[in-house]
Amino acid sequence: MDLRQMEYLLAVAEERNFTRAAELAGISQSGLSSAIRSLEEELGTALFDRTTRRVELTEAGLALLPYARQMLAQAAAARDAVVMASREVTGSLRIGAEQCLGFVDVAALLERFHRRHPRVETHFTQAGSQDLVAMTRAGDIDVAFVATAKHLGALPHRTLGQESLVLLAAPDHPLAARGSARQEIAWRQLEGEDFIDFTASWGVRELNEDTLAAHGVHRRVRCTVNDVHTLLDLVSRGLGVAIVPRHVAAKPQAAGLRVLNLPEATGSAWIVSVVSASRDRVEAPSAHLLELLADAGAPAESRSLAG
Repeated sequence: MDLRQMEYLLAVAEERNFTRAAELAGISQSGLSSAIRSLEEELGTALFDRTTRRVELTEAGLALLPYARQMLAQAAAARDAVVMASREVTGSLRIGAEQCLGFVDVAALLERFHRRHPRVETHFTQAGSQDLVAMTRAGDIDVAFVATAKHLGALPHRTLGQESLVLLAAPDHPLAARGSARQEIAWRQLEGEDFIDFTASWGVRELNEDTLAAHGVHRRVRCTVNDVHTLLDLVSRGLGVAIVPRHVAAKPQAAGLRVLNLPEATGSAWIVSVVSASRDRVEAPSAHLLELLADAGAPAESRSLAG
């Protein structure tokens, strides 16, 4: 058993889906499936029950899970100890992120960065992607995690992942019944609907506006929010429907909502990127954060971020 296999095991266990797990792990689906099969052959037992709808851990998989977490935690702690002993980094790091990005756990990343570099003073800002891009361009933030691939210009950036959009509706909403046959809603069915959406600075708001306009859909944004859980609450109360990245529909708070697929549309993918203010010198705290992000296994679809 190796660390990569443990990483893939955790990804599949948490996502219960090989495609999504492969995206998060930064590997092809065939590569991830092969690694899991190899681990099962090594152990002589199945670790997952696979169906067309879901992937669940077997009893053997559940037994292995805590040891996989322990192996990865110990490996991370060992690397951090070596870094602390060999390189002392000082200064400040200004980091920003939009809420619930899915492809990166910013809090966990900051925790590990602080463990490696305790003398760096960190400042964290949570805001919408458009605001974060502007702050990064102005030099007010060193590194930002944003849900957009637009307006980045010459800013060094790297794509961390992308996924499709889905429609959320309350179970008794008319669209929920109309979409029951195929679990897919046609664009024309959204005409004139009341929507719950995020403020203009959030990446998904601009994406929604562009996608709906491209298909000739006129809508009313009945409620504007700045928090994912508030959006889910308002949708569940029947105040409107919402278009969100697919991972938001998997949150526990969305369990009672109907999830309806949208037709494939060019340019409608929700994209998460990391951007930086400049090509920082290698000893700068921001450079060490990006190094740690790469070490954590973020996909390496680099545009112009690395040095």
